[in-house]
Amino acid sequence: MDKSDGMNYAPEGRPKPVVKPGEFVFSAVRLDHGHIYGMTNGLLEAGGTLKYVYDPDPKKVDAFIKRYPQAKAARCEEEALEDSETNLIAGAAITSERCALGLRAMNAGKDYFTDKAPFTTTAQLNSAKEAVRNTGRKYMVYYSERLHVEGAVLAGYMIERGEIGRVLSVTGFGPHRLGASGRPKWFFEREKYGGILCDIGSHQIEQYLYFAGEEDAEVNFSRIANYAHPEYPELEDFGDCSITGKNGTTNYFRVDWFTPDGLRTWGDGRTFILGTDGFIEIRKYINLAAPEPGGDHVFLTNKSGERYFNAAGTTGFPFFGRLILDCLNRTETAMTQAHAFKAAELCLKAQENAVRIGE
Repeated sequence: MDKSDGMNYAPEGRPKPVVKPGEFVFSAVRLDHGHIYGMTNGLLEAGGTLKYVYDPDPKKVDAFIKRYPQAKAARCEEEALEDSETNLIAGAAITSERCALGLRAMNAGKDYFTDKAPFTTTAQLNSAKEAVRNTGRKYMVYYSERLHVEGAVLAGYMIERGEIGRVLSVTGFGPHRLGASGRPKWFFEREKYGGILCDIGSHQIEQYLYFAGEEDAEVNFSRIANYAHPEYPELEDFGDCSITGKNGTTNYFRVDWFTPDGLRTWGDGRTFILGTDGFIEIRKYINLAAPEPGGDHVFLTNKSGERYFNAAGTTGFPFFGRLILDCLNRTETAMTQAHAFKAAELCLKAQENAVRIGE
């Protein structure tokens, strides 16, 4: 796992199967983003059985099979989508093409698990909502900066236990390393990647809704800029946003592509959660200038005092096992469909209404 490269960051945890081999089968379709490896790791560790892999680019397929030799190269997309044994299609297509793949998967009777961002337009979101209603299938989203970060999992448990009282505000910072030379062409095309608030901003909005327990919210303001990359005129290298939840909680987040080369990881992702009785800080991927490597640092301050927790290796990644059982039992313990869609809706609103600055 290359911790300096966010596009190919694929966390690995301890196996914790919730099913026996062959009881839950999934296939990977479209490998345009490296997050497909993190998605696959999570499903395998939870006991999923990987069957097919498909992408139009045989080099991507070969690399995937080298990592997961149990996967069989499908001759075409339809072979995976129409396979009677496959329960779920996991995909990391070009962002603007993720919804269309999901519609094909759901119409073929499969649940769908896509990389974030799940949509680039409101029309796509509406079509996915309609497909969920018509097919009864799931359209789940890999919001990895919460689901695949043990520090974030631990913070969620702390909030559930009432360690900081009622959550009032969530502040998030999601800087990423650009690594332009290693990015595909579509990454710099606005219509295909959807904009910075739609893309990496999706992590921030989803975790705000989760930590604050909000089911609905309004975007107060949002801003985007291309401060320093004129050679990529459709890139947005900075974005920020303010949101107010229906229950009165607040959120502010900033995302950018300015991680310097001297940082040991791809981004200094941090989340601050304020409650009535205390606060939590999550340092997701690194503790700056500390001699020990690694992330998942959680700081809790409440009536009992100040405490530090290293969450690495402690919580695992329960989302994946819950997702598998939800698909089999038709329940919603991993993430509700309403939550996945609401996070996506707010990302789209933030992006559509953003004011361009810095020009």
